[in-house]
Amino acid sequence: MAQAQQPKKFLRVGYLSNTNPSTESARSEAVRQRLRELGYVEGQNLSIDYRYGEGNRDLAHKLAADLVALKCDVIVIAGGYSWVRAVMDATKTIPIVMVGTGADPVGAGLIESLARPGGNVTGITNLSRNLGGKRLELLKEALPKLTRIAVLYEFDNSGDVRQVKEEFPVLARALKLTLQPWELRGADDFERVFAAMSKQRADGLYVFGGGGLIRANGKRIVNFALKSRLPSMYIRRSEVEAGGLMSYAADLEESYRQVALYVDRILKGTKPADLPVQQPMRFEFVINLQTANKIGVTINTDVLARATKIIR
Repeated sequence: MAQAQQPKKFLRVGYLSNTNPSTESARSEAVRQRLRELGYVEGQNLSIDYRYGEGNRDLAHKLAADLVALKCDVIVIAGGYSWVRAVMDATKTIPIVMVGTGADPVGAGLIESLARPGGNVTGITNLSRNLGGKRLELLKEALPKLTRIAVLYEFDNSGDVRQVKEEFPVLARALKLTLQPWELRGADDFERVFAAMSKQRADGLYVFGGGGLIRANGKRIVNFALKSRLPSMYIRRSEVEAGGLMSYAADLEESYRQVALYVDRILKGTKPADLPVQQPMRFEFVINLQTANKIGVTINTDVLARATKIIR
C-alpha cells in the first residue's frame, strides 16, 4: 500500500527565495524534511532547484524565467508578492505555491479569493503586514517610556510603504509615539541610514521585512541595534535569535511545513485553483532577555508573561 502511494516518476520542484541560502536554510529545510516524511527523496524521485535573489528584486524575473525553463512540476516562492508576480508573469501553467508573503494576496491580485484561488497560485499568506499595528503596540507596552521610534523599510515594497506613510502615523499618535521613517534602496544604504539614524537619537527601532533586502541583511540590522542600544521589533523570530529584542509573527516553520503538503497534493494531481490559500493558525511572540540585559532595558512583566518564547 505504501509503495502504491509513492510518486511514480522523477519530479522537479523549483524553490525561489528573495534572500540568500544562509538566511533561508532553516525554512527550506522544513520543506525538505516534510517532503521526506511524505515519501519524496531527493536524488531518487525528486529534485529541488534553488534560486536566491540575495535581496535584489531586480533579479526576480530572471530567476523566475530560469525555473520555468527547467520545466518544474511546481515552484515554491519564499518572498513577497512581487516575487510571486514575477513567476506568474513567466508561466500561466506551472503550479505556484507561495509562502512568507505578508501581503493580502487577493488585494494584490495574485488570487481571486482565499477559498477559491483560481489560476495557478495557492499557498500560505502570513498576514505579516496585518500585524504591524500589533507589533508597534507590543513594543510600546513592553517599554512604556519609548517616545521616538525609527522605522526601517524598503522603498519599493508598496505594502510596507503604505503602512509607513498611511497607517503607522495614525497608530503612532494614539500611542503617543513619534515615528522616524528610514528608507532603504539598496545594500549600500545601510551605513548611511545607520549614521543618520544615530544622529536623530531614536529610542526604539521597528524593522519591516516585506522585501528581500532587509531579510538578507537581518544580522547587520541586529548588530546596529545592539551597538546603539536600541530596543528593536522584527517580523521574524530569526532576527531575535540573532540578538534582536522581540518579534511577533506567524509561526514560519509551521507555515513552511504546510507548504510541503501543498506541493505533495499538486504533485499528485490537485490543481492549485482548487486548494484554498491558508492563513496562519499559530503566532509567536518572542523576547530575547539576553538582549534586554545587554542594552539595559527592563521588559514590562505583563508583556513578558504573554511571550510564547523567551530567550534567557
